[in-house]
Amino acid sequence: MATTTAKPQRSPEEIEDIILRKIFLVTLIDSMGNDSRVVYLEMTAAEILSEGGELRLSRDVMERVLVDRLSGNFTSAETPFQYLVGIYRRAYEEGKKIANMKDKTVRAQMELVVNQAKKLAVSYCRIHLGNPDMFADSQRDKSNVSPLLPLIFSEVSSSIDTFGGGSSGGASSPPGFLDELFRDSDYDSMETILKQLYEDLRGTVLKCSALGNFQQPLRALMYLISFPVGAKALVNHQWWIPKGFFINGRAIEMTSILGPFFHISALPDQSFYKSQPDVGEQCFMDSSTRRPADLLSSFATIKSVMNNLYDGLAEILRSLLKNTNTRENVLQYIAEVINKNASRAHIQVDPMSSASSGMFVNLSAVMLRLCEPFLDANSTKKDKIDPKYVFYGSRLDFKELTALHASSEEVTEWLNKNKPNIEENRLLQSQETTSSGQPSQSYSFICECFFMTARVLNLGLLKAFSDFKHLVQDIQRCEDSLATLKTMQEQTPSPRVAQEIARFEKEIETLTQEKLCYEAQILRDGGLLQQALSFYQLMVVWLVSRIGGFKMPLPQSCPMEFACMPEHFVEDVMELLIFASRIPRALDGVKLDDFMNFIIMFMASPEYIRNPYLRAKMVEVLNCWMPRRSGSSSATSTLFEGHQLSVQYLVKNLLKLYVDIEFTGSHTQFYDKFNIRHNIAELLEYLWQVPVHQNAWKQIAKEEEKGVYLNFLNFLINDSIFLLDESLNKILELKELEAEMANTTEWEQRSAQERQERTRLFHSQENIIKIDMKLAMEDVSMLAFTTEQITAPFLLPEMVERVGSMLNYFLLQLVGPQRKSLSLKDPEKYEFRPKQLLKQIVNIYVHLARGDHENIFPSAITKDGRSYNDQLFTEAANVLRRIGEDPRLIQAFDDLGKKARSAASEAMDAEAILGDIPDEFLDPIQYTLMKDPVILPSSRIIVDRPVIQRHLLSDPTDPFNRSHLTPDMLIPDTELKQKIEEFVRSQQRKQEDLSMQSSSKSSIQSPDATRPLID
Repeated sequence: MATTTAKPQRSPEEIEDIILRKIFLVTLIDSMGNDSRVVYLEMTAAEILSEGGELRLSRDVMERVLVDRLSGNFTSAETPFQYLVGIYRRAYEEGKKIANMKDKTVRAQMELVVNQAKKLAVSYCRIHLGNPDMFADSQRDKSNVSPLLPLIFSEVSSSIDTFGGGSSGGASSPPGFLDELFRDSDYDSMETILKQLYEDLRGTVLKCSALGNFQQPLRALMYLISFPVGAKALVNHQWWIPKGFFINGRAIEMTSILGPFFHISALPDQSFYKSQPDVGEQCFMDSSTRRPADLLSSFATIKSVMNNLYDGLAEILRSLLKNTNTRENVLQYIAEVINKNASRAHIQVDPMSSASSGMFVNLSAVMLRLCEPFLDANSTKKDKIDPKYVFYGSRLDFKELTALHASSEEVTEWLNKNKPNIEENRLLQSQETTSSGQPSQSYSFICECFFMTARVLNLGLLKAFSDFKHLVQDIQRCEDSLATLKTMQEQTPSPRVAQEIARFEKEIETLTQEKLCYEAQILRDGGLLQQALSFYQLMVVWLVSRIGGFKMPLPQSCPMEFACMPEHFVEDVMELLIFASRIPRALDGVKLDDFMNFIIMFMASPEYIRNPYLRAKMVEVLNCWMPRRSGSSSATSTLFEGHQLSVQYLVKNLLKLYVDIEFTGSHTQFYDKFNIRHNIAELLEYLWQVPVHQNAWKQIAKEEEKGVYLNFLNFLINDSIFLLDESLNKILELKELEAEMANTTEWEQRSAQERQERTRLFHSQENIIKIDMKLAMEDVSMLAFTTEQITAPFLLPEMVERVGSMLNYFLLQLVGPQRKSLSLKDPEKYEFRPKQLLKQIVNIYVHLARGDHENIFPSAITKDGRSYNDQLFTEAANVLRRIGEDPRLIQAFDDLGKKARSAASEAMDAEAILGDIPDEFLDPIQYTLMKDPVILPSSRIIVDRPVIQRHLLSDPTDPFNRSHLTPDMLIPDTELKQKIEEFVRSQQRKQEDLSMQSSSKSSIQSPDATRPLID
């Protein structure tokens, strides 16, 4: 029977030596080993022998061996850093083997050895990375990037890394290495290392677009700041907030550590800063010929990657904000970005000095994510938003912003008056300390975050909306020019025109790509729009709480706290609502009641919101929400038809704004008012069809008969006359241009440039006619449907003649001698519907005649010496018969014509009776006999009350010296009135006497006049 010899048991020292040789790849005994990586430390061995030690590796000589290995000039492919990481990896692998040892004592001893080796490797990694010159490195000059970066990329790598993946160059980090490197370290030893890492990460995304590999660097950044030492190193980096006299918004974006991460975007940027890959070219080239599914896929991809970016950046800021040691630095960074980019609010933005739209849209999305915990408008958290932050907060600069109502002088005066109390309160606050012993902040994070988000959205998301709108307009202009050029090229081909066509086609392609990039990142991101709407719902609720909540009527005087708030807070709300309302389904699930309340409360309140254009924007919002326009009639109809404030105040406030918008103070006020009134008119037409609003309208007409309603009617009539007159004149000009272009012989003799200019003028005239005629038709339509129910205000002394003149003028244009010169080949193209217009005019005549219980309307019609003609009534009735209108309408109109004819005859008789009227009895404006003379308080001129009241409806000034004047300031001249009445009576008596004398003579004369009746 064979016997087996027992394997000799190794001592712990021998085991330790074997393990350390494997970990450090060194030996103290010169042997011809197979592993070429193992280095013989001859000098170290000699020193140990001279000291009487054994040539065996142990914990005691571990560090000495490591230093000698790193310091020696050995032929090795590994750099010092790779060698140190290798030590940690091999130690980790040996640790797994040690775990299977049966002898617990030996196992515990070996675990200590392995852990010490790991700690030593980490410690010397810090030393080497912090002082690269300490150990020789033949490959050091080949790359300026920290060797740690590939390991970090490997640590945070994911299978979903976008577009081109995230290769870390094959390097991987041993489990636990990075965690031990960053967690168990002091700040001083890591500051230089982390500084280099942050600069490297910034560099990797500097020119990276939404389609580039930004996710790995982003996760690496998140990973680094998860360590306290990493967070501290980031905010203490000299590029956290770049300093310097020449630092502007663009410089912060491109040079700060976080700036390039915020720069990653799908939105177009100035060519010098353009990122790669180009999103427009990659996703939207030749979009007009692409399949819809391809475009939808591109939209989905961009939305997905951008939301990954938003989430990552929000997580980074949230992590730093939770840390009390870094929170202040983050708030300072955001404030600096905002303040240095204040010029982004301007219409023209300098791309070289201001950050990109991409950065600010990204920052908008991130700030909205930071606001999420307090976005519930019903939560008490909004009470922490302190309005004093706007006036006394030192972080953001609100001083240059236009206030809602207060002028800059009023703001300054109010602040100076209230400053002592504020300073006293803040001093008390600064004396209080938190549990950590640090002074408490004057303003809560919720407060700071709210106002910073409001500023960022104004400079970011809302500015992007504006940019998108301008892009669409630019494309439209280019397409119009292209169509004109193609028409010219078809008529008379020319190389120069062909070049222009090619140039416009290329420009349209570029602009379309940019437009689709905006659509992908913003319009298609429903979540982003919903978050913005939630923020602005909180904004309106908070603003209204400054004046006591949602209730009407408003307090008589506007609180200064509200009056001094930046105007853009409200303007941004309206711009977002308008923009979102035009995107299908963007408002789904959004509760609009608070917005509706806000609009109704302030759209007709210049005492609260001074800017009339801002109040006009509120009407634009309502216009978008009209049930027949919004497409979601059930959702928005309740806002108009079942909403308490809406039923009570909407019509009244719309009428008031219609009047207020006459004088905006802008040099373009005359033309601006038509667009604004167009929106109001569309709303009013819809509301007239809603019974509760029609009843409210009638009540207003009754209560405000001589107030706002009369002003409304006056401006409605003014606009109708101007718009119809303007469009009819343009029709004549258009027909002249048509005749020019139809004469092909003369037309082709003109230069290409002249033909191009005349063609552009032709299209311009077409557009003007279309717009003016549409507005005129709208105004006449409103007069037609309202006069059916409301006639009294039209028949007031100061209004009735004005109404008569307007109707006569329209009648003259439609059925008068020049009507044939206004005939167009395609009147519908220009919104010109003469038959419909005539019917509406006739309806207004008939409605007013029906409500004229004192029979003053026929006389008012005939007093218009410019347009009244009895034949026009006859001709209009004939036209109505020819087009088959209701015979009852025609009969009523005929009857009014007869009454007007009779009134004209009576007026001529009355004029003959009065004879020569003394000048002092004549109105100096219209030179007609005054019936109710009044003295103007400033100029002391005497005028007829209806005449001056009619003037005051359009212009609240004395027409003789332009001083302020209102109807209640007029002074009755009773003495002159009595003289006029006596004059009229005396003239009538004279006429009666003459009539009697004439009658007497005829009665004493024989019928044949040959002999006396009495012989």
